Amino acid sequence: MFAENKVESVAAVPSGVGDAVGVPEARWFVAVVRNNTEKTVWGKLLEAGYECYLPVQEETRLWRDGRRRKIERVVIPAVIFIRCTERVRREVVKLPYINRFMTNKAGVKTNGIGNPLATIPDSQIQTLRFMLGNADSPVTVTSDYRKGDKVRVARGGLRGLEGEIIEAEGGSELVVRIEIFGCARLKISNGDVQRI
Repeated sequence: MFAENKVESVAAVPSGVGDAVGVPEARWFVAVVRNNTEKTVWGKLLEAGYECYLPVQEETRLWRDGRRRKIERVVIPAVIFIRCTERVRREVVKLPYINRFMTNKAGVKTNGIGNPLATIPDSQIQTLRFMLGNADSPVTVTSDYRKGDKVRVARGGLRGLEGEIIEAEGGSELVVRIEIFGCARLKISNGDVQRI
């Protein structure tokens, strides 16, 4: 059965649950899961009673032997949106199939430590749902960088390195200008850099 492009709400969060932990209302958090497990995890979360959304889009694939088949393509790999309070999110992150929750690297650090968790406004979830449900062509979500963007490497051995995007090819190879040395080309994931 196809996962539907809608929010499933099996159990409502009791009123006031989040008040004690600083989040008075449910918000859309971004759960990170292993690649190619999104539909399975989405199903498990629904069965457990969580309100969640998996952005998928139906498309027709043409196989080498000429067969056509309708499939559901996960639009944002390794991501499931979960609407809950902070208290419930702390329970969800302990589930074995949830790797972590995405943080907002551009957000203001809480008490000077760590980046805040990323939350998505209801209006943006509704817009994404509308696009996926009504688009005639494939919808893609990308974090491509443009020529001239100033970036800082956020992870890995090059963490802290700052530079400028000269070009982006296929989303994984970036050319970064490092003023003292000229230009250096390196393969790096768009997820490993952040705009300054």
